[in-house]
Amino acid sequence: MATWSNLNFQNGVSPLMEQIIFFHDHSLIILIMITILVSYMMLSMFFNKFINRFLMEGQMIELI
Repeated sequence: MATWSNLNFQNGVSPLMEQIIFFHDHSLIILIMITILVSYMMLSMFFNKFINRFLMEGQMIELI
C-alpha cells in the first residue's frame, strides 16, 4: 500500500518509455535553467541603480 512518503509514478516498462522519461527530465532541467536565467536578468535590470551621468534632458534609455 502506498503511503504519503512513497507516492510516485511507476517506472517505464519498455526501453523506449525509459528514454522518453529521460528526455523529458533532461528537457525540463534545461527549461528550468533558462527560466531561472531569464528571471535573474529581468530582476537585475529591474533593480539596477546605475545611471548614465552624461544622459541629457532627462531622456530614458530604451532597453530592447
